[in-house]
Amino acid sequence: MSSSDSLARGVPPGEPGTLHARTLSGDLTAPPTPGRTVRFGRGEKPDTDLGVGVDDRWVSRQHGELTYRAGSWWLRNTGQQLVRLPRGRMMHGSSAPIPLPTGYTPLFVKGSGHREHLVELYVADHDDRGPVASRRAETVRPQRWALGEDERLLLVVLGRHYLEYEPDPRPLTYGRAVEQLAYLRPESGWTVRRIEYRVEAVRRRLHGTGFKYPLIHDRPEERPSDNSLLHNLLKGLVESTTLVPPDLNLLDDDLDWPETH
Repeated sequence: MSSSDSLARGVPPGEPGTLHARTLSGDLTAPPTPGRTVRFGRGEKPDTDLGVGVDDRWVSRQHGELTYRAGSWWLRNTGQQLVRLPRGRMMHGSSAPIPLPTGYTPLFVKGSGHREHLVELYVADHDDRGPVASRRAETVRPQRWALGEDERLLLVVLGRHYLEYEPDPRPLTYGRAVEQLAYLRPESGWTVRRIEYRVEAVRRRLHGTGFKYPLIHDRPEERPSDNSLLHNLLKGLVESTTLVPPDLNLLDDDLDWPETH
């Protein structure tokens, strides 16, 4: 059903619970009618309402469906391949349906090779005119965190591979970081113990500030390694653009450091 079809039925696109869906192949708008089901996949109408991955045989003809009931749109995977949701959540054909929150939800249908096919979903809330209304609004700036001069240098040294946007980056070891810092700031007296202290201080300061990833141990009896928490710290700082590639200018470009993770 197109947006014009929705309006013809007397249902404004922004009515609470209205579903907007879009893929590379098309888009639709569906009113919040109890029992209404929207199907997406590789197939054609009338079996599929919204095409996705239409040239990819790894995508099922009916790969997923959204049904409106109990005041929500419930998503179910009806295909053979996984569906990936935000925060890495996966849905299999045997997974229980989940309700979509209001607002924007992207999902990805696993295809052939490295292909993933995007399905964009938007559920209107109260006083919401839909995703189009945001086009004229001011851009929301990413949340960035303040870092001291020494902290920034230390984190750039530890997170060089993150700032180079390498796949699956890992922090530099504290021992290697001491070597680089000794060259860059020989008067600062960096040691492994001092690095551990400064990294922990940053983690504790940013914990509870809305940082995207865990920065402290939740359960002492099930403690992840400090390296995992450092990975979370560096990943979050780079994704928030608190640390950016120009920060690599703090390092000496003439240095030929071994690529050690």
